[in-house]
Amino acid sequence: MSYFFCYFCSMNIIPLSERILVNKDWATVLFVLAIAVVALNKTIFSIRFNEFIKLGYSDKYNKVYKDTNNLLSWFTISMFVIQLISFSFFILLLLSYFNYTKVDNYITYIQIITFLFVFILSKFLIEKIIATVINSESLVDKFNLIKVNYRAFLGFVLLPINIVMYYNFWPIKEVFFIILSVFVLYNLFTYYFLVKTFQKSILSKLFYFILYLCTLEIVPYYFMYYWVTKN
Repeated sequence: MSYFFCYFCSMNIIPLSERILVNKDWATVLFVLAIAVVALNKTIFSIRFNEFIKLGYSDKYNKVYKDTNNLLSWFTISMFVIQLISFSFFILLLLSYFNYTKVDNYITYIQIITFLFVFILSKFLIEKIIATVINSESLVDKFNLIKVNYRAFLGFVLLPINIVMYYNFWPIKEVFFIILSVFVLYNLFTYYFLVKTFQKSILSKLFYFILYLCTLEIVPYYFMYYWVTKN
C-alpha cells in the first residue's frame, strides 16, 4: 500500500502550501475589553451615554456636561481608553495595508498605542503650561473637554469598523481614505464648533488663539506625519 502511495506521489506532484496560523487572541481580548467598557458605561451612565452617542449630530452633550471637572470623570477616562484602542487598531490596519507591518503584530500595536498615549499626554501638558502662562486655564480646559468628547465619540464609532476590518481582511484603499476624510472633516467640524462657542473669548485673545492653533494643533500632527512617513 505504501509502495503504491509513494509511486502515486512521484508521478503526481502534489503542491503543498504552508499553513500560516495567525494568533489574534490579543486583539480579541482588547476588543472584548473595549466592548465591555462600553456596556458598563451604558449601564451605569445610561442617560449620559445616550446623549454621548448623539454627538454626531447634536451638541447637547457638550452643553449639559460642560463642567471642566468632567475631564477627569470615569466616563470620560474610560471613553478615552476606547479611543486609544480604536485609533491604534486603525493605524495598525493602515500600516499593514501598506506592508509596513503585519496585522497580527502585537509588538507594533504596543508601540503605536504607547506612542499615541505619550503624544496626547505630552500635548495636553504643554497646553496646560501655555494656558497658565497666558492666563487662560479655564478657556483651554473647556477647549480640551470638547475635543476629548468629539474624539472619544469618533473612537467609539470607529471601534466596530475596526473589528470588521480586522477579522475580514478588507484591504480596500477607498475604505481607508473615506475614514481618513471623515476624520479630517470631523476635526474641522470640532474646531468650527469651538470657535462658534467661544467666539467672544477667542476674539479678545485672537493672537494667542492663532498661536495655539499653529503650535499645538497643526505642527504636532505635521511632525507625526513626517516621522511616520520617513521611518
